[in-house]
Amino acid sequence: MLIAVSFLGPGFAFGQPDAQRTAQSGEKEPAAVLELGGAGSWSLPAGSASFGPTVALEVTPVEDWLELEGGVTALFRSGLTEFDTDLLFKKPWTLSRKAEIMAGIGPEWMHTRTSGVTANAIAGEAVVDFMYWPSKRRRFGWYLEPGFDYSFAAGHERSMGINGGLLIAIP
Repeated sequence: MLIAVSFLGPGFAFGQPDAQRTAQSGEKEPAAVLELGGAGSWSLPAGSASFGPTVALEVTPVEDWLELEGGVTALFRSGLTEFDTDLLFKKPWTLSRKAEIMAGIGPEWMHTRTSGVTANAIAGEAVVDFMYWPSKRRRFGWYLEPGFDYSFAAGHERSMGINGGLLIAIP
């Protein structure tokens, strides 16, 4: 529901828009933001857990309205290796000079290898991204991104996950 409301219009947005914040501080928005971190995923309802590294690149084609994030996550557990590649469409809100939140959805390609058998599947993903920039210059920060995946392959696997790590602004 949060995602649907976020795309309805500026009347639902809260906080100070990024463009106003940038104009007031005289700072230029970065060309992109690199996300480096770790990920955990729990399948539903079984609850088997997988963990691994994640990397993503985020750009802003429409200020205050749309951010695009492309990322790759490698997940590992006993007998399973999974590589997830996603493209998320996010609606950003600025909560304060240091904090942002984004809600996003998008497609995901899942490549898994279990006991020597390889499978590919298309999935949908929904996330809420919390970003914290401790310094005024916004060169480095932290993020936390809980999410939900739904596979469109046979069995319709569902999972909850969380990513977190370092943000690096690319000028």
